[in-house]
Amino acid sequence: MLKILKKRETALALIILVMVGAFSTRAAGFAAPANLANIFTDTSILIILALGQMTVILTKSIDLSVAANLAFTGMAVAMLDAAFPGLPLILIVLVAIAIGTALGTINGFLVWRLQIPPIVVTLGTLTIYRGMAFVLSGGAWVNAHQMTPTFLNVPRTVFLGLPVLGWTALLIVIAMALVLRHTPFGRATYASGGNPVAAVYAGIDVGKTRFRAFQLSGALAGLCGYLWVSRYAVAYVDIANGFELDSIAACVIGGIAIAGGIGSVLGTVLGALFLGVIKNALPVIGISPFTQMAISGAVIILAVVVNARREQARGRIILRPTKTDVTIKGAAA
Repeated sequence: MLKILKKRETALALIILVMVGAFSTRAAGFAAPANLANIFTDTSILIILALGQMTVILTKSIDLSVAANLAFTGMAVAMLDAAFPGLPLILIVLVAIAIGTALGTINGFLVWRLQIPPIVVTLGTLTIYRGMAFVLSGGAWVNAHQMTPTFLNVPRTVFLGLPVLGWTALLIVIAMALVLRHTPFGRATYASGGNPVAAVYAGIDVGKTRFRAFQLSGALAGLCGYLWVSRYAVAYVDIANGFELDSIAACVIGGIAIAGGIGSVLGTVLGALFLGVIKNALPVIGISPFTQMAISGAVIILAVVVNARREQARGRIILRPTKTDVTIKGAAA
């Protein structure tokens, strides 16, 4: 029991519960199930984007272009739907994922093959992708009346008390947990960030792992491009401006080590929900946007300090044991 209580994820979950309870004393109905479902839905896009960011950070990299990827992809699919209203929605979603993956591939290639630092690459592509969105649209907006009802309404459709957008986020959370815990790519991701030199000796291609992490981050950003545009019923160049910082903040608050190799899917989800609760609650109780920014910044700095102290105490994850390793150890005993 003490071991569970000491876990970062448990502590963060308890903090979120305390926050919800405290805010409910100032805003009636804040802790109501319907409102909590709305908060989760509002945070769903951030959760998906942060999971992609988490994968990149685990490999000792960073992706500052995720929000620009989202903006370009969202603009592209909104214009596609407006120009060809007869296209099936599933095709539009696949196009969004394909565009996002292509943009992530560019980042991954520059980092892997040209050995350019990830922060430099993605800072550059952040500007490029935003510029591409402007060139594609000519600076014009795509509004709700130009989009088809199916394009707009499917993510908002309520199923078992939760919109499809929320169910999409839940499915991606489960999928990411399975990928990172039970696949060679997941183990390589942790190893590449935990100790790249040891990972190479273990037979892991660190460069290719980072390349694939950027591709995955791009694919999720592309999906978020469609989800964002359909949820808010508008596409313009500056959508999700600054959202890349929110995705990084969610990871840091959730215990993902900026130095790579440490963190969990659950922690990232809780980090995103932490931000979601704050952003939904502070305006309700009359806190100004500037104070909200200060509170969020203070929380991020505190999370970085906590992460650094935890890394010193625990050390780094190099390779997670597999079932084969356990079997071999049992046979040797």
